[in-house]
Amino acid sequence: MKKLQIVALVLLVVIVVTLCVLGDRALGSLQSGFLGFLSPISRSGSAVKSSIGSLGKDLMTLDQLQAEYDRIQAENRRLRAENNGLRDLKAENDHLRETLGYRERSSFRLVPAGVLSHDASAWWSTIKINRGSKDGISSDMPVITDKGLIGKTTSVSADLSEVVLITDENCKVAAKVEGTKEQGISAGSRDAAGEMRLTFLSKLADLQPGQKVYTAGVSGGIFPSGIALGTVKSFHARELDGEAILEPTADPGALEEVFVVTGAK
Repeated sequence: MKKLQIVALVLLVVIVVTLCVLGDRALGSLQSGFLGFLSPISRSGSAVKSSIGSLGKDLMTLDQLQAEYDRIQAENRRLRAENNGLRDLKAENDHLRETLGYRERSSFRLVPAGVLSHDASAWWSTIKINRGSKDGISSDMPVITDKGLIGKTTSVSADLSEVVLITDENCKVAAKVEGTKEQGISAGSRDAAGEMRLTFLSKLADLQPGQKVYTAGVSGGIFPSGIALGTVKSFHARELDGEAILEPTADPGALEEVFVVTGAK
């Protein structure tokens, strides 16, 4: 151990003597060489430090990331709502186009009307519409949609009319079944809301579910011939006649716009 200490001391003395002997120029050259050796390492360290600093500037904080996420979510909700609104608007425009097209194609003079309210009970079923006598409406006029017959007007004021629906037992319609000679009288039923009964059919009538039923247009009647009324759900023979249960072609519970038939074109 003492030998190592003696050797280290000797080396230290030699280095000190050498530095003292060397001139300023030699000492400067030695210093420049040493700094030149360290320069690449220093530059690399500075570059790494600069890159890390630049990367730190580009990285978002957690609060910034949350704010950006919330902004994207809000924008996504806005776009979804806008898309749904455009889809609803397109559906409404398509419906209006179909309705106007039906009015143009119809062989009847039609007065368009909006449904103001639905009044329904087990005994009576009516709607109120925003057209009245000043629009050429009077009582006992057929009311239809582009799907089929809805009912007929009853009480009428200047700006308002009441319509009794075909699903009411007091609204009786002469009807015929497609593809047959069968005719009868259709009316609403107290037992099953929304259904109709077609009575006075032949007991031997072979009616099948899905067959279409139209207005018969009897002489002196209110309803013109050929307006869609409903479809057969079932048929059964009774003691004196046959009876069919009908489902209305137009859903009385989903009415928003209707037409009042004021005559033929």
